[in-house]
Amino acid sequence: MSISVFVGVLVTVVLILGLSVYSGTRMKKGGSQLNGTALTAGIIMGTLVGGSSTVGTAQLAYNYGMSAWWFTLGGGLSCLVLALVFVGPLRHNGGRTLIGMVEHEFGPAAGLSASILNTVGTFINVISQMIAASAVLAVLFPKMGLVWELIISMAFMIAYVVIGGRKGAGMVGILKLVLLYIAMIGSGVMVLRMTGGVAGFTDMVRGIDNPDGVDFFSLFARGAGTDLGAGVSLLLGVLTTQTYAQAVLSAKSDASARAGALVSTFLIPPIGIGGILVGLYMRAHFPGIAAKTALTSFVTMYMPGALGGIVLGTLFIAVVGTGAGLALGMSFVLNEDILDRFTHRFDGPQKQRLMGRVWMVLVLALACVLSMGSLGDTILSFAFMSMGFRAAAVFASLCAALFFPGKVDRRWAVASIITGPVAVLAGKLMGLPFDSLFLGIGVGIVLILIGAAVRARRTGQA
Repeated sequence: MSISVFVGVLVTVVLILGLSVYSGTRMKKGGSQLNGTALTAGIIMGTLVGGSSTVGTAQLAYNYGMSAWWFTLGGGLSCLVLALVFVGPLRHNGGRTLIGMVEHEFGPAAGLSASILNTVGTFINVISQMIAASAVLAVLFPKMGLVWELIISMAFMIAYVVIGGRKGAGMVGILKLVLLYIAMIGSGVMVLRMTGGVAGFTDMVRGIDNPDGVDFFSLFARGAGTDLGAGVSLLLGVLTTQTYAQAVLSAKSDASARAGALVSTFLIPPIGIGGILVGLYMRAHFPGIAAKTALTSFVTMYMPGALGGIVLGTLFIAVVGTGAGLALGMSFVLNEDILDRFTHRFDGPQKQRLMGRVWMVLVLALACVLSMGSLGDTILSFAFMSMGFRAAAVFASLCAALFFPGKVDRRWAVASIITGPVAVLAGKLMGLPFDSLFLGIGVGIVLILIGAAVRARRTGQA
């Protein structure tokens, strides 16, 4: 690595962390706690656009081409549904967390079950972001070693949010998105220029050695069941993750919340196109490399030193921001939905803020430890499934609480919360020909419908 690469990385990281510190300090001095459209979109995209949308998209495109677009396409669709369907019900429900809304409707057993299962699903994704961040550091410092890579990644995730707070996460999310557009769209443009435009790129892809017969131009190259499952996992996972709900709940108004989600809808999917172009280019020219290094290898091979450093710094912060945002959402749930259930010693804004930071540090420290062993690699392969796991636990009961209050028997709601994730895991073990998310969501919805029928019959008899 040249000095100019390190300078580019350093400038990018210092700029983004500096903005986080500045925005957090500004809020503490009396700035508004509520977010406008831009900050709402910044929080959503700052967390949603991370390792899977960049490094992961290029990795999947290296193997399956356009099928990799489901990472960012699903993210955009989820923001559209959030804006058009969920903003109003979420903001008018009165609950501070998604789990709190479920508990208010179905009781403590439902709330505790949903808290635990949703938190486990989110935690899996935190670990995947931790490993992705360490992978970027490995490119910059090949001799550093995994332990120090993970420790540094954890430290940056803590600094990203603990110093800046939610407001810092929103402002940094905006800057991060601008830099990611430059990095990912710029990389895609470089590929098209090097291949002679769209026609040249198409000819290059058709010439790829393809013994498995993969249709690189199909959105369903891995099979409709698998790829649709990936998109649906992302869609439902976003709708059932506290971080994205918190962005909507902390907006100044329904209009700001809806506009922020709509902005995210249109800005997220294009980022994936750059990753797809890079992944296929690297497959055509370097078929022997590890797929997960497709994007970082392209940056180090083809971009000028300082620009390459800026891109690598942006990718690192993108992954850090996603991990930190997920950990922030987890800390909020642990505070509001679990700790408050057993003690009120930490009531009050200052104590809650302190405990939120303690939870976040503990979550990231545990993720760091688990990522050091073989378990980290296993969980990384299931990172995408974590969205589906969360959705299977919460989606059906959350929809019942938001759209059909008082219509479902709480015992069946609890059964839906517990049985949905179990069905997802069982489907994975059975090797179903379709994404097991569909099984988990289907089981959850059926149990909610049974609960609605039971409640209706009981009400009619009364």
